[in-house]
Amino acid sequence: MLARPALFFCLTGLFTSLHAQHDPGRNAVREVAKGKYEAAAAQLDKKPKASPIDAAERHAVQALMASLQDDGATALSEAQLAVEAGAQFGRFVAGPRDAFAALYEAPGYAEWAESHGTELVHGPLVGAVTDTSAKVWLRTAGKQPVDVVLLTDSKEQRQTATPTAETDYTVELVFDNLQPSAAYQISVEIAEKKVAEGAFRTRQSPNDPGRLSIVLGGGAGFTPQYEKMWATIENQQPDALFLLGDNVYIDDPEHQLTNDYIYYRRQSQPEWRSLVSKTPTYAIYDDHDFGMNDCVPGPFIDKPAWKRPVWQTFRNNWANPYYGGGDEQPGCYFDTYLGDVHFIVLDGRFYRDKAGGTMIGPAQKEWLLKVLSQSKGRFKVLASSVPWSPGVKPGSKDTWDGFKEEREEIFSYIESQKIDGVVLLSADRHRVDIRKIKRPEGYDFVEIMSSRLTNVHTHGLVEDAKGSEFVYGYNKTPAFAKITFDTAAKTAAIHCEIIDIEGKTHYEYQVDAAQLRHQKP
Repeated sequence: MLARPALFFCLTGLFTSLHAQHDPGRNAVREVAKGKYEAAAAQLDKKPKASPIDAAERHAVQALMASLQDDGATALSEAQLAVEAGAQFGRFVAGPRDAFAALYEAPGYAEWAESHGTELVHGPLVGAVTDTSAKVWLRTAGKQPVDVVLLTDSKEQRQTATPTAETDYTVELVFDNLQPSAAYQISVEIAEKKVAEGAFRTRQSPNDPGRLSIVLGGGAGFTPQYEKMWATIENQQPDALFLLGDNVYIDDPEHQLTNDYIYYRRQSQPEWRSLVSKTPTYAIYDDHDFGMNDCVPGPFIDKPAWKRPVWQTFRNNWANPYYGGGDEQPGCYFDTYLGDVHFIVLDGRFYRDKAGGTMIGPAQKEWLLKVLSQSKGRFKVLASSVPWSPGVKPGSKDTWDGFKEEREEIFSYIESQKIDGVVLLSADRHRVDIRKIKRPEGYDFVEIMSSRLTNVHTHGLVEDAKGSEFVYGYNKTPAFAKITFDTAAKTAAIHCEIIDIEGKTHYEYQVDAAQLRHQKP
């Protein structure tokens, strides 16, 4: 009986999200995935209210359509026009490879590809950096050995791996036994040739105080005029980037072609590649990069049938510390210590179940309460893809307002266990907000919401929500929250800045650790 409402909510979401994020290229590819080429061409010719398709994207989609119709010559011509207009050649190497088979076989493609020399298609992306370990993710052009070398002043660590089709030609190399608070250089080599570089710094021990800055965001649909956001974030030199959902807009979980095309498009962007090669990056999904708008897919692991493939695609494209409970209990939830700040990051989609009254499901909830109770972090950062604060999406049950009892269960547990230092993060709303949730039995929860990194579409500010206090909000241009945790200062504190796509700071806000403590008897 539970499968029926879950399917209903997902199908409902499909009809309401057909034009989400004003992306003609994405909308066309969804039609291509269904074999509807005339409908795809019509999407390319539409004139949306915002973000019309640029020449590079138009030619890239037309190359895909031609290749799928076995017209290799036209596919090659369109692909070349796309690159001339600014598209990255690596997009076509990445694929989807079966879809571009006719392109690869077209006379002249091999010579064109050789002139670009793309052995490394995507990455390196740095992830899961602790005081003693780190991950490096990348995607190669084929099944060929790749070396990743970590260099410090004193020594070198080298690992070799061979990507395969089973992981979409990606590898995730784990480096252990690193030194705390140390700078590392990354060198990626294929056939003894350096093809890419990167860098990162390990964190201090979780037992030691320090200073940590992160950038928080979501709402990152592909809009060429706003892709410079990644360079703006890189200029802030954060210690980590947390992407809390709608990191790309797919809205088509049943077609692998759409999923791959959308991921490859973003991962090929030079500004993106530069940022993630130097900034440890963490990600969870939300509705638009997991299922469809506001979808409620139900409690089952393999129903709907697209759940596990979408999860596996997500795993292939990030380098998180871990992914839920693995194959037996899939999900994108995880926790990690960055110094003495403990990040606890939730999956609010995979097990979302209206009939059961749960956003996160029983297994994840058990994990969450255990992790909270055992946390040693000076600050505990509880992150969700959708807002915690009541009333911030008026009339909607897609936020935690739709799961009030479960939200109260989590908040009450924090209070009953007298867990100090909890701050809330979220995304979903296309703006940047700072809010407070008043609590009669504990300290007030501060929530920082940020979800308009590159989106064209904007959500209005909600200053009079019942149940939460509005502190500040910004929605005039794409923006993000930069949050600095300082536990080494005489007064430990969290400092938040709201920064726009041009790098201008619009607002600053500080919370001292003393404000996040329970009253002692």
